[in-house]
Amino acid sequence: MTADHALPELDPVIHAQARLRVMVTLNTLADGDEIAFPVLKDLLGMTAGNLSVHLSKLEEAAYVHIIKTHKGRTPITFVALTKRGRLALEDYTTAIRALLDSAGGTS
Repeated sequence: MTADHALPELDPVIHAQARLRVMVTLNTLADGDEIAFPVLKDLLGMTAGNLSVHLSKLEEAAYVHIIKTHKGRTPITFVALTKRGRLALEDYTTAIRALLDSAGGTS
C-alpha cells in the first residue's frame, strides 16, 4: 500500500466496543437532546460502573456532556452527545467505510 493509499486512522476513544455502542446510541438522539443515565445503561445492557468509566473517557475527549441535576430531592444524571462527538463519530464512520472499501479490492 502506497502512502497515497494509507489506511485511515481510527479514533481510539470511539473504537473501544462499549464506547462505540454509547456513541451510536447517543447519535440517535436529536441534536441537543439528552438521555437519563439509567435509561442509557438499560439500553446498552451495561453495569452502572462500566458505563460510568466509558462515559468518563468520552467526556475527557469532549464527545459527551454529562449533566448532573436533581428531580425534587433525587439526583439524576443526563448524557448528551456534543457537536464535537457527532463530528468524531461521522469521521470514525467514514474511516471505517474507507477501511472496508480498501479491503474489498485486495481479494
